[in-house]
Amino acid sequence: MFFDTDSSAILLLEDGTYFEGLSFGAVGTITGEVVFNTGMTGYQEVITDPSYYGQLITFTYPEIGNTGVNSEDNESSHPSVKGVIARQVSKISSNWRHESSFEKWLKNENVIGICGIDTRALVRHLRETGSLNGIISSDTKSSIAELFSLLQKSPSMSGLNLVNKVTTQSSFKVNSSCPVLFDKRIKNIETNPYQVVAIDFGIKQSILDRLVAHGCEVTVLPANAEISDVLALSPEGVFLSNGPGDPSTVDSGINLAKNLIDYKRLPIFGICLGHQILGLALGGKTFKLSYGHRGLNHPCGLNGKVEITSQNHGFALNSESLNSDKIKITRFNLNDQTVAAISVIDKPFFGVQYHPEASPGPHDADHHFNHFVTLIEERRRIVD
Repeated sequence: MFFDTDSSAILLLEDGTYFEGLSFGAVGTITGEVVFNTGMTGYQEVITDPSYYGQLITFTYPEIGNTGVNSEDNESSHPSVKGVIARQVSKISSNWRHESSFEKWLKNENVIGICGIDTRALVRHLRETGSLNGIISSDTKSSIAELFSLLQKSPSMSGLNLVNKVTTQSSFKVNSSCPVLFDKRIKNIETNPYQVVAIDFGIKQSILDRLVAHGCEVTVLPANAEISDVLALSPEGVFLSNGPGDPSTVDSGINLAKNLIDYKRLPIFGICLGHQILGLALGGKTFKLSYGHRGLNHPCGLNGKVEITSQNHGFALNSESLNSDKIKITRFNLNDQTVAAISVIDKPFFGVQYHPEASPGPHDADHHFNHFVTLIEERRRIVD
C-alpha cells in the first residue's frame, strides 16, 4: 500500500456484504449506488463527469492517483461522484502537469474514499448481483447496524431524476475564442461558426471542446429549457447532453425533444442520457442495466464495422420498443447487444449511447461530431 494512513474505513452494501479498508480523501460517511469503471486511465475525468453524480465509483485498475490532478482535465468544476473505492492509492504525483496530489484534491473537495480492499472481489460481486446501494464510512464510532440503517434510507437509482443537481442555472456561450482546443483547418470555423444550442443535462467540458473543434459556437441552456427558449436563439442544430440518473424521469427534456422532433427543421444529436431522451421522445422505452457499462474499451458496431468506445451509463434503450418504421438502430454494444446508436429515417436526428469525445477513451467515434455538423451544413444549403 503506497498510501500512508492509519485511518480505517468500511464499505457496506445493501445486501449486507461489507469490506474493511483504509480511509483516504475526506473523512465521513456517504451513501450512493456502487458502480465500477474498467478504464486503466482517466480517473480525474471520471470523478468530475456529472453523469456519475450520486454514485460511489470503484476503479478496477489496481492503483490510481499516480499522475495527480490538474484543472485542465476536469469535466466539470468539481467532482461529481460521492465516493471513491480503490485497491491502492499513490501518494506520489508522477506527472509534470499535476497541480495537486490526488488525495489532497479529494480532501479539499470533500470526497470520501476507501482503499486497501479487494476490488476484484467487489466487482465480481456486483457482476453477480447487479449494482447495489452502498455506504462508505470512516466514522469509527458507527456500528455496522447503524450504517445499515442509514443505508436503507438511500434511494434507488431507478426512478431518480438527478439532472437538476448538475445542470447549469443560466445560459452561457462557448466558442473558438474560449481557451479550448479547436481545429482551424475546418473552413470558416471562426468567421461563420455553426450555431448550436446544447441542453445541459450534465454536459462534460470535453464535449463542448469537441463541438467547438468541429466549428460550432455553442449556447448552453439549462435542462428545463423550453422550445421557445431554443428557437429564440435561431440555432442551426440542437445537442442533447449526457447526464446522471434515470432518463425516463427527465420530463422536461423528453418534452423538449418531442417538440423539436415535431418542429422537424433542426438537426438533433444526443449523447448518452441525451441519446436515451431522444429515444424516449420517439416513443421508445428505457430499462436499467444490471451493472451498467463504464469503461474505455466497449466494442460497438453493425454489419462488420466496429468502433471501440468510452461508455458510462446504467440505463439503455429497449430495442423492441423502437418503431422500426421510423427509427434505425445503427450500432449495438457487441458485448451484450444493447442499443448503442440510433437515427431517425429520413430525418436529421441521431444519438449514440457512448462518448465520442473520448475523454477519457479512444477516438474511434469522433466522426459523430463531424456527422452532426455535416447535417447542419446540408441544412444551410437548403435554407440558402
